[in-house]
Amino acid sequence: MKYLLERIHSLRNDMYPSRKRGVAGRVTLRRDPVVYGGPNPPPLLDLEQVDAYRQQGYIVLENVFSEREVQVFQKELETLKEDNDIRSSDELITELESEEVRSVFRIHERSSLFRKLSRDNRISNIARYILDDEVYIHQSRANYKPGFRGKDFYWHSDFETWHVEDGMPRMRALSVSVILTESRNYNGPLMLIPKSHHHYIGCDGETPEGHYLSSLKKQELGIPSDDHLRRLTSEGGIKSVTGKPGSLVVFDCNLMHGSSSNISPYPRSNLFFVFNALSNKVEDPFCSLPPRPEYICTRKSISVI
Repeated sequence: MKYLLERIHSLRNDMYPSRKRGVAGRVTLRRDPVVYGGPNPPPLLDLEQVDAYRQQGYIVLENVFSEREVQVFQKELETLKEDNDIRSSDELITELESEEVRSVFRIHERSSLFRKLSRDNRISNIARYILDDEVYIHQSRANYKPGFRGKDFYWHSDFETWHVEDGMPRMRALSVSVILTESRNYNGPLMLIPKSHHHYIGCDGETPEGHYLSSLKKQELGIPSDDHLRRLTSEGGIKSVTGKPGSLVVFDCNLMHGSSSNISPYPRSNLFFVFNALSNKVEDPFCSLPPRPEYICTRKSISVI
């Protein structure tokens, strides 16, 4: 079976090869637009912000949600973490060295509140505009990043994983992070490498079966080399995203990002929604492995927003 999958995949037109023989370290210029929409952005966005997103790969929108809305989201965040059904499922991910909750996946299906939030026009209109298509949730999760024991997320491009392990064909997706606790420069904030989304880096290593079981706790494949990171940061620098609860971070699927461990007493929690263009829905993975589970990659229960 594995041999047949390898033969099938070898015949496909892979626009962004990675984790394959001979492509480790290969740098490819992006072959897809960053912004697909035209000259009329939706409310919350202006053309200057659109241009910043196109050039830098991200934008931060402050005070999108009210203090009252954030309080409701925070309460639901705690409810999900304590739900017995979720705790007994694979959708709850704990930290590698403790039982602290790291993430809960599929929150747009688990929670009616977060399902409604994923469809809120303040978020979904931005995704529809930038991607210029009908959209659906490719992945959703709550990230808890607890105080003292919240471990790092190493530098990576989400698209590299979504392409190789999920079969996302092209760079026509984006992520929206809803900040729920104050993001400070000392509690493991999201770190971005501006302009890195213009290049795609082929990574080393062969993806093992069931890789997601370990990578959701600590990612060790699909990460660029030290030399590539030096080159990217020499061109774009590093931006630590700090902000108040209720703010949004919108960033391109191929933007290199990560975060350090949180050894402060203060959690750094957020909601994470990945919007994919309907025309870009996933195919077979670009590796010789079966697809990852539905709670990580929406494949069957696609619902247009």
